Amino acid sequence: MNPNAAPTLEAHELALEKVFSSDFAFSIPDYQRPYSWSTDQSGQLLDDLKDAMDQEDNEPYFLGSVVLVKSKGSPAADVIDGQQRLTTLTILFSALRALASDEKVVNRIESWIHAPIDPFDDAPSQPRIILRNRDQDFFFQYIQSADGPGKLLDRKFLGAAASESQQKIFDNFQHFYTELEAWSEDRRKQIAALLSKRTFLVVVSTPSTESAHRIFSVMNSRGLELSPADIFKSRVIGAISDDAVRQKYSEKWEQAEVDITRSAFADLFLHLRTIFMQERAKSSLLKEFQESVLSQFLPNRAAIFVDEVVVPYAEAYSTVTDASYQGKSRTAEVNAFLKRLNALNNKDWLPPALWAMHHHSEDEIFLAEFFSALERLAASMLIRREYATPRAQRYAELLRHLESGNGLESRALQLNEQEKSATLDFLDGPIYRANPVARYVLQRLDEILAGESGVSYNHKIITVEHVLPQRPGLDSKWRRNFTDDERSTLVNRLGNLVLLNRRKNSQAGNADFVAKKENYFKTTKGVSVFSVTTQVITETDWTAETIRLRQEKLLSLLAKEWALAPLREGPRQAATDGSSLHLWIYGAEGAYGHATYMHGEFIVTEARLLKTTKISMRNSLLAFRDDLISKAVLSDDGPNHFVLREPQTFTSSSAAAMFVLGRSSNGRTEWKSEAGVPLQDLTDMSSPPVR
Repeated sequence: MNPNAAPTLEAHELALEKVFSSDFAFSIPDYQRPYSWSTDQSGQLLDDLKDAMDQEDNEPYFLGSVVLVKSKGSPAADVIDGQQRLTTLTILFSALRALASDEKVVNRIESWIHAPIDPFDDAPSQPRIILRNRDQDFFFQYIQSADGPGKLLDRKFLGAAASESQQKIFDNFQHFYTELEAWSEDRRKQIAALLSKRTFLVVVSTPSTESAHRIFSVMNSRGLELSPADIFKSRVIGAISDDAVRQKYSEKWEQAEVDITRSAFADLFLHLRTIFMQERAKSSLLKEFQESVLSQFLPNRAAIFVDEVVVPYAEAYSTVTDASYQGKSRTAEVNAFLKRLNALNNKDWLPPALWAMHHHSEDEIFLAEFFSALERLAASMLIRREYATPRAQRYAELLRHLESGNGLESRALQLNEQEKSATLDFLDGPIYRANPVARYVLQRLDEILAGESGVSYNHKIITVEHVLPQRPGLDSKWRRNFTDDERSTLVNRLGNLVLLNRRKNSQAGNADFVAKKENYFKTTKGVSVFSVTTQVITETDWTAETIRLRQEKLLSLLAKEWALAPLREGPRQAATDGSSLHLWIYGAEGAYGHATYMHGEFIVTEARLLKTTKISMRNSLLAFRDDLISKAVLSDDGPNHFVLREPQTFTSSSAAAMFVLGRSSNGRTEWKSEAGVPLQDLTDMSSPPVR
């Protein structure tokens, strides 16, 4: 063998049933970045799979490529590129397995998650993919293990010790499970079949680490390759027959590109597709833009396309993204809302914003009211963790209403009562867990407290920091001043967060309150550049009550700013006034339950249960149901249901919810008052938590 020979390179299109087989034993090297896909990416993946499943042509669905360091003949494979896809697919498999009731389907999906046990080998079954050391125990316990999803579904959020990647894994599993649970069993089997037979990855492998990284670099290089905008230009300008006119419009096109930069110009065509189609993208930009946009102008109206679409929308793009609108009396107000929109972590709001700027640039009253409502809508969807597809659908509906002349009154532009209430619920939760949300909300609060509209945050660094630390030292005053329950409940909430214009310092961040505000929160001039942080510096002490009071104040400010539903003061006190809480829960196909909660006792007084249960149902609860059936406490109520004849006491709200619904359930969110308020919002924060 020639030692100087180039390493062997192999590339194959493989169906997922072949990728997640004994041909490969994937591992993520510790030097790789952590798992980072959010529900945006995982939600988009599920939607794309759903679209592929609904196509009648049975075309294969390609997920892209993975790059591996792998020797021929050995299954061991270090993943150089593709860990996000492989990990997310495993999370999706886990959700499908948890929801499946057919044992054959469960076993088939299980084979994609674990290698089957060799009957001639005492070694335990091995997972198909091993994550980085820091996350693998969590991933195995909650995703890869057969009973892991049940434990995961009992939790609304992870503790403060969880890493960001573990939180992403948790969020994506919850998202997949919730979406798929609403599907029929047959439809879930269809997507499992699609994943197995019709979903493909291009697997690129080489035994050399250096070669694998070189391949990865080439595949992900960002040279000046032809963009869709370049291809559209050739078609549009090429359709103009007169040489002089063609040159004139070529220069117009190129100037528009120069004015907003090449990358922004490429993005502009994505937004133009949405503006013209008024629905979310379903295919490639090249295909849809040609069919739905250019077909309206070519071959005879190419110059009109440049004059009435490309040039004015490029100008609108510049105005909107630079917040540089020039009006008369309401210029500052319009630009303030544009600055806020540009501070969001997504650009899905741009198509309706561009449409409004293009069609109403002379009507600053309309623009001020429209951008105010658009920022409120966009902020609410960010706070409520709406992922890319529902955001795109909402803005597409808004575009249809704008086109029909029903802009400011559009139901798609306004928040309904449920959305207002949900926005407040998320604001009142552990908001730090979604850092882009926490940062945006704190900047909006800083603006409100400073009394300045559209404050420009030009600091090179802006970080979100805790006052009460996430992990105080064992001998810290924080541990003496706060109980474990108080720290767990309050540490990641809005009332405990501030903004800093410096990098985080774990040592300074764990200092006691007086030292922390003097040496960490203040600048060298003895103040803070953020009003939301100055508010904390003025406090003499930092206690659980201080956080609660600040939480309520900040929520009130946001509720007023965004015209959200009023804060629910009454229900929070209901659990501590000596009376019992009356709660209801509703499931699929007519299952329901009524319960009372008082002094730590959770009693189901009335229930109608489905006879069938999910695989995620706890064995102990299945045995409990069987015992009640044998005693006629659960008796037939038609062919598909049981009815509960005597009240039953449970150790937790989740156990009671699982008993009624026949599946894993978070009782704190699914048991609700008659007014629809979840149990977790009905119990006072100072009382022991309801499990």
